[in-house]
Amino acid sequence: MLPLNPTLAATFRPPVMEARRWLEGVTFAPDRPLINVSQAAPVEPPPEPLRRAMADAALNLPDAHFYGPVLGRAELREAVAKDWSHAYGGEIRAGQVAITQGCNQAFCAAIQTLAGAGDEIILPLPWYFNHKMWLDMQGIRSVGLHCGQGMIPDAAEAAKLINDRTRAIVLVSPNNPSGAEYPAETLRAFFDLARSRNLALIVDETYRDFDSRSGAPHTLFADPGWGDTLIHLYSFSKAYRLTGHRIGALIASDARMVEVEKFLDTVAICASQIGQIGAAWGMENLGDWLAGERAEILARRAAMEEGMATLQGWKVKGCGAYFAWVEHPFDLPSPELARRLVREAGVLLLPGTMFMPEGDAQGARHVRIAFANADRAGIGALMQRLAGFQG
Repeated sequence: MLPLNPTLAATFRPPVMEARRWLEGVTFAPDRPLINVSQAAPVEPPPEPLRRAMADAALNLPDAHFYGPVLGRAELREAVAKDWSHAYGGEIRAGQVAITQGCNQAFCAAIQTLAGAGDEIILPLPWYFNHKMWLDMQGIRSVGLHCGQGMIPDAAEAAKLINDRTRAIVLVSPNNPSGAEYPAETLRAFFDLARSRNLALIVDETYRDFDSRSGAPHTLFADPGWGDTLIHLYSFSKAYRLTGHRIGALIASDARMVEVEKFLDTVAICASQIGQIGAAWGMENLGDWLAGERAEILARRAAMEEGMATLQGWKVKGCGAYFAWVEHPFDLPSPELARRLVREAGVLLLPGTMFMPEGDAQGARHVRIAFANADRAGIGALMQRLAGFQG
């Protein structure tokens, strides 16, 4: 057998793909179909006007089929810089924006500019599993930071974990998997901590469009020296239903963008041209439509919270954007619970062990529910099935 890269071989398999394998050999009655709340992904295609704009580009823009600039198409970089500057009350230039193949690639690029084998990155727990996977593949140690009330991390607790190998702190808000929306003062405290210890603060705001709060979620970009500390990540996948086109963004200092360009040119050359055109068109034309999408997700969040309150023994620890992080009431570990829910209740969700360090007791006690994939009727059906499950 040919040799395997040891760090890659030691990395756990993709959790969503693992969960899908639990469906093999299981059949679901037509009147009781599977309720799949395992993955955060829109179940509908982009709105028709956006699809038509992308189709028109495919037919009539020759450069849509060529290699594009490594850091992204100029019109999309400029749109992001303008929109973010207005939304966050700061100054961001197009040269500080890179367009990536999804937000996961933005994270990989950011880490590649910061750390190498043997270094450490602090991740609040529960962590986003793809972040953990990339760090594992690079031989970088993930240092878990347990969150407090409301699944909010504490900068003072993070400070205790910093050593001479620490390179960055990563925050995801609204959070995946907990749904928690981090207060502006929390983000500021982490920013100040990172700056004082010469670390990077990576803020992943993939779900910013579905934050329940009005106005900017933080003021970090208003700091004139934000580029010395902050790296911002974003995804167009959820906002415009462009998951299959893989379009994300990374915002960082000019100096870091030089390093980001090296990474992106090596792994992809450029992000999808058609996807970038679609994202730019969406930013210009779909403001009202996106507001409606946000309202619908917030309605589903309310339905999720209301429904969970009717279930005996289940405890919602965090709920927002696309996700709920829930403590289950059964005397069995969450991986066994998740598999049984498939067979006995027709529900596919992810066990908490996929988001926690191996052996952490909290992983066995919790599950993640991607409720945004279900409408209010679907959420109601989910509650009925969970209520009927005997454990």
